[in-house]
Amino acid sequence: MEQLKVLADQVGVPCYLELGATDPVQVALNAIQEARAKANDVVIVDTAGRLAIDEELMQQIQDIRDAIHPDEILFVVDAMTGQDAVNTAKEFNERLDYTGVVLTKLDGDTRGGAALSIRTVVNKPIKFVGTGEKMEAIDPFHPSRMADRILGMGDIVSLVERAQEQFDEEEARKLEAKLRKNKFDFNDFYNQIQQIKKMGNLKDLASMIPGVGKALKDVEIDDNAFKSIEAIIQSMTPAERENPAILNTSRRNRIAKGSGTNIQEVNRLIKQFDQTRKMMKLVTDKSKMAQMAGMMKNMKGGMPGMPKM
Repeated sequence: MEQLKVLADQVGVPCYLELGATDPVQVALNAIQEARAKANDVVIVDTAGRLAIDEELMQQIQDIRDAIHPDEILFVVDAMTGQDAVNTAKEFNERLDYTGVVLTKLDGDTRGGAALSIRTVVNKPIKFVGTGEKMEAIDPFHPSRMADRILGMGDIVSLVERAQEQFDEEEARKLEAKLRKNKFDFNDFYNQIQQIKKMGNLKDLASMIPGVGKALKDVEIDDNAFKSIEAIIQSMTPAERENPAILNTSRRNRIAKGSGTNIQEVNRLIKQFDQTRKMMKLVTDKSKMAQMAGMMKNMKGGMPGMPKM
């Protein structure tokens, strides 16, 4: 219950609890009464989780359903349980006749088989999937996108949608202006890292890129991969973040000590940052992009053995 309260606080919604209560049906009825008194128009009743079929708990859920008459009954199942998930889904549907399924821990494309099996056996739509532990890792389920990811074709549409949810249009315009003026600094770099982290699990994001999902099938990507980068940036002074050009050897040594890294890691990050800034400035410079395109076209047309465009 306390975990539910913590989660509700994180997403900014009220949570009704009765600590020590022994009648879940009455608690559900009291929660709805409380919601009506506060003019809330949506109530989510979270029932006790169970890993196996338990007659007493199954009856308890049926009693709650009969008492509150919910508009939706969502069956939440762990995709990692495989065939057991299908059997449990079938049993719950026979008892509750739920309206949809939520698949959690679907952070590997091979687990898409659970989605297909459950859909076939219970003939109920899969409405949401969870690919991580945070709320932003819960997404509407799109069958075609799941099929594309299983086939290694990626899911660019979902990747773009996640990016649109996290990136502010006005901030993007300001960032573009800074890039054009070559004013992109470590403060901007740090902010971009935070936006990427909000988009979800790194391996899940990478799997949305066509061809990358299968390549990373057996590769573990640490979600803490940004920690050392963040530590290095946080160890810089405001002046150093705004003007990386002043990062001489003594400053870099101090940053390495302050961030718990070494001088090689600091040097590598600064070099990558410089290369990224140059590339991003080039991309935002339309005249240089056109010039590059022209050069590439001439190269393709003039090199021996290269077909003309």
